[in-house]
Amino acid sequence: MWPYPTMIAHRGGGSTAPENTIAALAAGLRHGYRAVEFDVMLSRDGIGVIMHDPDFGRTVAGTGSIAATDAADIARLDAGSWFGSEFAGEPVPLFVPFAEYCKSHGIWMNVEIKPAPGHDEATGRHVAETVRRLFPAESGAGSDARGCASGLPLLSSFSAAALRAARAAAPELPRAIAFEGLPDNWERQARELGVLSVHVDHVQLTPALAQAVKAAGFGLFCYTVNDPGRARTLLSWGVDAICTDRIDLLPADFK
Repeated sequence: MWPYPTMIAHRGGGSTAPENTIAALAAGLRHGYRAVEFDVMLSRDGIGVIMHDPDFGRTVAGTGSIAATDAADIARLDAGSWFGSEFAGEPVPLFVPFAEYCKSHGIWMNVEIKPAPGHDEATGRHVAETVRRLFPAESGAGSDARGCASGLPLLSSFSAAALRAARAAAPELPRAIAFEGLPDNWERQARELGVLSVHVDHVQLTPALAQAVKAAGFGLFCYTVNDPGRARTLLSWGVDAICTDRIDLLPADFK
């Protein structure tokens, strides 16, 4: 069960722009992508920010961490120079304006709840409450996590605790559980959390596992697939969605 696009831009613009930035969303749009996956963490003052790493040093210079820094200070950091001089000064986005940009441009969102250590429940709750507030009409359409009102973002996470908190805060929002490789108890976890889909590292997927996920009634999403041949193979196994960095190699209408 997967009512969403097949091709999804990983962290916005994939390999064409600095990840998790407005510039990345714009790059995705230029390549025809209207579906994006991105990460949300909480700042010290409890505001959602678009960042994958809990600590500074890779996509933003310096030392420190998201969880120990206020959102206003995070938003002043340069998230573009590491990728290329033409992106110097590109800021770290806050969750609300980032999601509003997606909504206004018709970009469907897979919001990955990416809690810093020890912040699972707070992050899951914040993301769910924020999405509910940004999508009042869709959230009130009477759909549940397996029915999916049109246009609602999908909330995914590797953290079961974050997903439980998201469900408690906004049970009507669709959810997905993410794994690297599927553990033996993946189906029990998925059913206990009431998720719509299972997200897995494509390297660790096999035809038999793909068939098991689909037979159990879940959508199947694979990350991060950057080779067209591999993408075709996965789709032939019944994979529903491909998350890719190579939006320049894999078009949004890839078959």
